[in-house]
Amino acid sequence: MSMGSEFDTRAFVRRVLADGRTLALPRVNPPLRRLDLFTVADLNHDLAPGVWDILEPVPERCAAALPTDIEFALVPGIAFDARGGRLGCGAGFYDRLLTGLTAVRVAAAFSVQLIDAVPMTAHDQYMDLIVTESGPLRLQR
Repeated sequence: MSMGSEFDTRAFVRRVLADGRTLALPRVNPPLRRLDLFTVADLNHDLAPGVWDILEPVPERCAAALPTDIEFALVPGIAFDARGGRLGCGAGFYDRLLTGLTAVRVAAAFSVQLIDAVPMTAHDQYMDLIVTESGPLRLQR
């Protein structure tokens, strides 16, 4: 689920559920410094504010999702580049999650978030597609 000035994901997640697809959302696991995935069936009942007040699945109401179940990952970020580089908030939660996924990695961003080059290190994960309000960005790798 989005937060702050990020691309608003509410309509997207509602559409996923309306289309009969399985929706898996992350929940921050602070002691293990990772994101755990849970399936969500009801946005009004299955979510509660979590770390940083982001809506997260309530584990008592949602089943755990396996990384192998994920086909498509909508990934947040602060900045992106034409190579698919992504700059997150610095804690590495999404990079660790993406390492275990074979899913298509898509970033929904605003054009103002595109920069010439994101500094990438060995543990940083690249996006497969970046979509802005102007359309998809052709990645150059």
